[in-house]
Amino acid sequence: MLNLKTFKKFGITADPFTGDVVKADDVYLTDETRFIAEYLLQAAKAGGMVTLVGESGSGKTTIRRYAIDRMEREGQKVRVIIPRTIDKTRLTTSSICDAIIRDCSSETPKRTLEAKARQIEKILANSSHAGYSHVLMIEEAHDLTINTLKYLKRFWELEDGYKKLLSIVLVGQIEMKNKLDESKNWEAREVIRRMEILELSPLGSGREIADYLDIKFKRLGKKRKEIISDSGCEAIAVRLRKQTRTEVVYSVAYPLLINNWTRKAMNLAVELGAELVDAEVVNAL
Repeated sequence: MLNLKTFKKFGITADPFTGDVVKADDVYLTDETRFIAEYLLQAAKAGGMVTLVGESGSGKTTIRRYAIDRMEREGQKVRVIIPRTIDKTRLTTSSICDAIIRDCSSETPKRTLEAKARQIEKILANSSHAGYSHVLMIEEAHDLTINTLKYLKRFWELEDGYKKLLSIVLVGQIEMKNKLDESKNWEAREVIRRMEILELSPLGSGREIADYLDIKFKRLGKKRKEIISDSGCEAIAVRLRKQTRTEVVYSVAYPLLINNWTRKAMNLAVELGAELVDAEVVNAL
């Protein structure tokens, strides 16, 4: 967290990384994340099955929200279905049916799974005739049971003529790739073989980190260079590079870690009496 002295020193009255995304302009997009957002949009409209994976704090939820927000802003006729079950290990085919029925109609879900299946097919078909597409979005999908994952194909197979009635977008942490490994979960191969996997990469360079922080401080009416220099951004990029035992260098510069390092560096700059966060301050952490 930022200290009170840090707020005063840099002339800000809010944490730049808390509640930092309230509109589309607050989202930092690289060429890669812009492509991913567009891919999610097209999959949602065209009946695809996609999984977005990334490390904790990599921006998965932000990209998902950005895609939904864009559909709404552009007036696209896409109904987004989001199961509200907090514990995704308890998400079942029955609860997915309930979510589809409640998010796409005013009807009450039937009692048996057979009746629910007929109910959702009718609801989605009628909605499709009215010009709507539908997308089932499941967050924390890495917690899904293999049985639930396997039966997602049954939802995806719902059709109205040649048109798919339901797209599926899963969002999960990096371990989701293990669940989508056919050699480990053979029984779910029907879904695995049809699922496209998109993975969020870190912001590897100092330039990308600088561009990311530009947006964060602009929201507060501040110029990033008044708080953290280009050399400070490059130093953060370097500090967030790791090395494997085989000397392969990789980055962990995901938004959450960048936020945390920037906060710590700002606090330290105040303690050291530095004018702003530069490479020397970052390297002193």
